[in-house]
Amino acid sequence: MKTALTIRHVAFEDVGTLESALLKTGFELQFREAGLHDLSAIDPLAPDLLIVLGGPIGVYEQAEYPFLTDEIALLRRRLEADLPILGICLGAQLLAASLGARVYPGTKGKEIGWGKLFPGARAQEYPFMSSLLDESVEVLHWHGDTFELPNGAAHLAASDRYVNQAFAWGRGALGLQFHPEVTAEGLERWYIGHACEIAGQEMIDVRTLREESRRKAGPLEFAASQFWSLWLNGLSP
Repeated sequence: MKTALTIRHVAFEDVGTLESALLKTGFELQFREAGLHDLSAIDPLAPDLLIVLGGPIGVYEQAEYPFLTDEIALLRRRLEADLPILGICLGAQLLAASLGARVYPGTKGKEIGWGKLFPGARAQEYPFMSSLLDESVEVLHWHGDTFELPNGAAHLAASDRYVNQAFAWGRGALGLQFHPEVTAEGLERWYIGHACEIAGQEMIDVRTLREESRRKAGPLEFAASQFWSLWLNGLSP
């Protein structure tokens, strides 16, 4: 059986709808918890797929969170072997950093809430993106940092606020700044875990986020199921 090793930074930001897609595609899920497990002990070549999820810290906070340095080293070694990687939110930022791109606090404020994606310059070359780029679909954004597009990466998606929302690199590395994996039910844990962050945003409140999620998470789940299936089935063995 194929293995999908997942690095989590906070428990409530999990694989969501990606889990069922992985199981259907013949993957066994394994997890490592950043800050608890020794990430430097992971063999970068062993998993068939490496997944790095989101979290509320910045790539540039390596002095405060030394495991970030281990994650970047792990990603660099795996990229050298051109093996499949999925980075979501913080995971995408770590992937960009491991490819030499700058990661920094966004200058247009935090992007929290639902919004549409727009095709990147090379989106048409990657058919798995089509369902998420459909005009009827909105995705969840939850980040304050952004990144430059790494050299050699294919730009796949942008939003109204931040241009680099998705990129592909090599045969199977994919970075997603947004969150295609979320469900309306699962987001109830986010509202608790990110309570301080939400309270600090003048134009955002939990009730509005909850109502939007009830309307928009269903279409995203359907689109994400198509996205996950196409991407996973297209990974090089």
